Amino acid sequence: MTNQPQQQQINIELGEKEAEGIYSNLAIITHSPAEFVVDFTRVLPGIPKAKVHARIIMTPQHAKLLLKALEDNIDKFEKRFGEIKIQGEPNQGGFGFQPPESGSKVH
Repeated sequence: MTNQPQQQQINIELGEKEAEGIYSNLAIITHSPAEFVVDFTRVLPGIPKAKVHARIIMTPQHAKLLLKALEDNIDKFEKRFGEIKIQGEPNQGGFGFQPPESGSKVH
């Protein structure tokens, strides 16, 4: 008999308001040694102000697990539907989610 941890089943409840979702095309990510903070907002053309619609705070370990889960899901998506194309250059005055500038190190 092996000593493997048992998988715990978690029931997750999705409320009506949360099920509607929140559209976001901009995330602002900050961090400290203890946590990552992701503020989700949306920027609209011609409107110079943006409101944070959701703030998610997580440990660095959970942030890295989220990154891995996103990478895995994007890989599965692209295998099924084709490559996701990023339009335009990030530093040309556009808005929305932006990849790191070239030369930036991502760990």
